[in-house]
Amino acid sequence: MSTPEHVIIAGGGLAGAKTAEALREHGYRGELTLVAGENHLPYERPPMSKDYLAGRSTLEDATVHPADWYAANDVTLLTGTRVTDVDAAAHEVRLDDGRSLGYDKLVLATGSVPRRLPLPGADAAGVHMLRTVDDSDAIKAVFGPGRKLVIIGGGWIGLEVAAAARTAGTEVTVVEALDLPLLGVLGPEAATVFADLHRANGVDLRLGARLTAVTTDAGAATGVELEGGETIPADAVVIGVGVAPDLALAESAGLDIDNGVLVDASLRTSDPDIYAVGDIANHEHPVLGRRVRVEHWANALNQPAAAAASLLGEDTAYTELPYFFSDQYDLGMEYIGHAPRGVYDRVLTRGDLEGREFVAFWVDPDDRILAAMNVNVWDVVDQIKPLIIEGRRVDPARLVDPTVPFGEL
Repeated sequence: MSTPEHVIIAGGGLAGAKTAEALREHGYRGELTLVAGENHLPYERPPMSKDYLAGRSTLEDATVHPADWYAANDVTLLTGTRVTDVDAAAHEVRLDDGRSLGYDKLVLATGSVPRRLPLPGADAAGVHMLRTVDDSDAIKAVFGPGRKLVIIGGGWIGLEVAAAARTAGTEVTVVEALDLPLLGVLGPEAATVFADLHRANGVDLRLGARLTAVTTDAGAATGVELEGGETIPADAVVIGVGVAPDLALAESAGLDIDNGVLVDASLRTSDPDIYAVGDIANHEHPVLGRRVRVEHWANALNQPAAAAASLLGEDTAYTELPYFFSDQYDLGMEYIGHAPRGVYDRVLTRGDLEGREFVAFWVDPDDRILAAMNVNVWDVVDQIKPLIIEGRRVDPARLVDPTVPFGEL
């Protein structure tokens, strides 16, 4: 395999920046261009709903590399520029400034876009979605005592925004269509913990609720209207109903797509000269034995090393388990593994559920651990990971017994 002369990375988030870093660390010395749509240096997104939103960290803290890193590593960084089209046959990308660039290898790291709601008033001023640092700044600006915020959606983003807003003294209402926040992700046992947590911190949870409109006055949001006619007033509204993979470039390149870009174990797409990493990659996971596509920070952080090695001819499989974390009030949690709805059988817990110090396990009908979440219990992820990777059956009674070390299960 000949060394590519020019590699282009489309997408300026964590996955894109780490791909550039990994290529240089693997000895690639050819031309390297990173196309970043925002007018910022590539940065990590989790702080935008966590520490940055809460005012505990700065954008510099979230920035992947300082500006001089790109110059020192001979990486052409095009900020405020987007790839608009991929001509895979010609090995060219077109940019929104009218230029075309040729590539030998292309890495798509386009991430996700927030899902929109087809609600009257959803496009009014004062209605926000959270993806970028500019979004985070706009939401943070409405926080404070005497301010009212309605959050539509009780997923991770919605709850993290609620925690930051409440900590800043904002009056918060969360409107969720399901019977519990995070119900589809965690199941009722663990989801109840988060519902209780937010209620204890003064959040008005409206569960099983249906919206009919975002109410407006003179083009600006004034609240939301529920089925039945009740109106919840607000100074601003945040819509957090999930994200969708940004597949526009993958589609223009003619790649195989199904719930993301289909990639093999080494992050290679159906076009051998194009790779995909991060949120968009529907990955043939060699450890889990099934395809996995998750919008997790850890994939954006770690997949680029495997993709870069494979792109340079080393054919390296990505084997890390999905991982993410969340911080809300005094609750910190980590989640390792993958247990989508319809795959796991039940949730088992060890520890104090009411005291919010426990580990939850998602197990299949054969008592094999698919995923685990530690809540305010630390330094256990590396102990639990082998139990998931090896796929061995465990004794449920010993699993929930805190006196039994994980290494003895």
